[in-house]
Amino acid sequence: MSTRWYQRALGFGAVLWLAPLLVAAQTLPDPDGAAPATPPEVMATLHDSAASSPAAMDDSSATPAFTLTISAPDDIKTLLERHLELQRYRSLSDLSNDELDRLLDMAKLDANQLLATQGYFSPLVTVSRSGEAQTSATREVQMVVVPGEPVQVSQVRMQFSGPITTDPEDAAQRALITGTWLLPAGNRFTQAAWSAAKQQALQQLSSQRYPTGTVSVSEADVDPETHSATLTLTLDSGPAFRLGAMIPTGLNRYDTELVRRLARLPEGSDYDLKELVAAQQRLTRSGYFNTAFIRLDTSAADPQAAPVLVTLREAPLQKVTIGVGASSDSGARFSAEHLHQMLPGLGWRALSKLSLDQDTQSLSTELTAPPNEAGWRWNTSVLLQNETSGSTEVSSQRWRAGASKEQERIDRSYYLEYNRADSISKDNTPSNQAESLSANYAFTLREFDALPFPTSGWALGLEVGGGTTLGNEHIPFGRVLARWQAYVPLTRADDSGLTDLRAGRLALRAQLGAVVVKDGTSLPSTLLFLAGGASSVRGYALRSIGITEADGTVNAGRYLATGTVEWQRPITHNGRLTDWEGALFVDAGSVANKAARLDAQVGVGGGVRWKTPVGPLQIDLAYGVALQKWRLHLNVGFVF
Repeated sequence: MSTRWYQRALGFGAVLWLAPLLVAAQTLPDPDGAAPATPPEVMATLHDSAASSPAAMDDSSATPAFTLTISAPDDIKTLLERHLELQRYRSLSDLSNDELDRLLDMAKLDANQLLATQGYFSPLVTVSRSGEAQTSATREVQMVVVPGEPVQVSQVRMQFSGPITTDPEDAAQRALITGTWLLPAGNRFTQAAWSAAKQQALQQLSSQRYPTGTVSVSEADVDPETHSATLTLTLDSGPAFRLGAMIPTGLNRYDTELVRRLARLPEGSDYDLKELVAAQQRLTRSGYFNTAFIRLDTSAADPQAAPVLVTLREAPLQKVTIGVGASSDSGARFSAEHLHQMLPGLGWRALSKLSLDQDTQSLSTELTAPPNEAGWRWNTSVLLQNETSGSTEVSSQRWRAGASKEQERIDRSYYLEYNRADSISKDNTPSNQAESLSANYAFTLREFDALPFPTSGWALGLEVGGGTTLGNEHIPFGRVLARWQAYVPLTRADDSGLTDLRAGRLALRAQLGAVVVKDGTSLPSTLLFLAGGASSVRGYALRSIGITEADGTVNAGRYLATGTVEWQRPITHNGRLTDWEGALFVDAGSVANKAARLDAQVGVGGGVRWKTPVGPLQIDLAYGVALQKWRLHLNVGFVF
């Protein structure tokens, strides 16, 4: 016998032959659990098939020492072909018949252990060999496996230890862990399912109040005769933690106070992993930091005031962004932005933007202060713009000053606004100049499941303002604009509770606007309404639906109503969801100077959606019923 072979097989054989036979009731301890309660002589340890995957010893250029054929159900056959230890020795050219026979005995026990990880504790495994010459051409190994009846979970004994058992505030957390246990009684027992269930339970424990929670007892008591398993799990919570002082690192330009206000993690609040993740996102979304990582110092002497460690990398002080694009509504588009994170002498953020397309040319500057203790930011902005609005060329100015607060679900702002618009018709009739001053409040509430690709949920936006015209007369006016959007899944839940996204969803959209003012009052046209375009009524040009005068010109109006019903359905390939969706839609909208005169213009059509890194790409072909013409619309991004 080859010394090289003997040294390799000796270690393998010692491990396998010292393992107890799977012939009696067994208690299966886990590395993360306590010592088993049953004596060692009746204990069998499941080995993890993923961890015990044989090292790649096969040499494709060498002649195999034998061939191996496995006869078993497909899932069992795949498991054995991937992880059976016998596969490692096919490359040994000097493997004798005696050595191979010894390996076959070991392979039978190895197969039993692999099958046990899948819940089969009473399998019938037969291994035989034919041929005597030491080549794969004549030596064939056949393994036949009848897995038998799989083991099912008969009982789950879940317990808690530590402060979580006595604190009344933790009742909901305990109920969540026990109520969402992944391997309840009646389910088939497998090592993978057992590990996944324990992992989820531990995550649910350690993600709230108890970040140092551990599994103190973890046992699976399997009875092969009754094909049942009793699971025992004890979760030790450890001490409850509360947030202490925030300790940021990586700051050069900003101070700790800015980090604290952006993160919004109050000292003394209970530890909650979701809140720490949300704080990280707030820091990165603020624009001040490229990266942010937050963790709790669980080694602190006082768990009731554990330091919050924040690792940051600041974004560049200044940034210039150049953009080019195109859309069916406004043609080619160019934009340039300059961002200064901390304006010298003021400390506010300054964002200046130039935007040019065939219908609109604008120049704007916005100054924004760091957030105050309540999260509000003072801001001021100016916008100079030339645009084609209906049949009118409008040169406008907008000056705004106020405060805003942005959160995960809701954005709010209040501001004073000065508007001035000089309007001239395309037929060169005398221009109309109007000015106004108003006080406004706006909010946006979002309840989408995911952005920028929502599949369910809704959002509501509302702008309310009131003011007076300027100039020769001071006439009061009021203005309101409401926007609503919703996604209604057309899905069915299967037996596992999962939904089938292939049925698609309904996308619903509505917009209502009104300006209340004395008839004949001249208001800046930027406060009035127009409809039409890819985000309004498809089948009509951008801002082409308005008040149609006797000479055919189109002007903005005081009342607006638009609505959309769209069916979106994912496109599948080989039964799998892709990044593409198809859509069928009906749009309707109208603009009038009297609410009673709103007369809807309708657009119908279809299109496709593509999930791009910058948001959904929307390509639609729409038929304007009133115009009796087709129009192509292109749009990128999701904004609400």
